[in-house]
Amino acid sequence: MRISCNYGVCTGNGLCEEAAPDYFEIQDNGDLLILREDVATDDVPEVERAVAGCPTQALTLDDET
Repeated sequence: MRISCNYGVCTGNGLCEEAAPDYFEIQDNGDLLILREDVATDDVPEVERAVAGCPTQALTLDDET
């Protein structure tokens, strides 16, 4: 699975970073940095919570199969 972001709607509120800190980081300027785009199988539930919790629906998780 792979994470993608629509940066045009991301507000940098940090809920994704809180839910999955190994994958998301809010920079000092408020921009989102995706630390790892490819999601390890064991981390899928954590990243799914981060994606579902995004209030602007900027994040998506795509199945690459």
